Amino acid sequence: HVQLVESGGGSVQAGGSLRLSCTASGKTVPSPAMGWMRQVPGANRETIAAIENRGGTTYYHASVKGRFTISQDNAKTTAYLQMNSLTPDDTGMYYCALGGTRGVGGTWYPELNYWDKGTQVTVS
Repeated sequence: HVQLVESGGGSVQAGGSLRLSCTASGKTVPSPAMGWMRQVPGANRETIAAIENRGGTTYYHASVKGRFTISQDNAKTTAYLQMNSLTPDDTGMYYCALGGTRGVGGTWYPELNYWDKGTQVTVS
């Protein structure tokens, strides 16, 4: 049984920053990839940032690239998402998630398929 413990959500003004953290535990931890998915009102949940455990390479959705940074501790069980220059469009539920990876043309993509209950991020 995998458990994800996430913290760090909340409310912030536009232009501000928040930091999410997530610690995973269980038999299948560490998984090939760890990251965050986001669901904004009226849209599907999508992966916005992930880190590949074997090499530490990162993936970012275009909407957050350059503003968000994902990192991981040496044990590869805790990940952090530093979110800077937040805008109201970043408002939504953020889910820490685990999963696998797939390669396409030399680039890797996360396939996160296990997530926690999420934490709300509100930017006003």
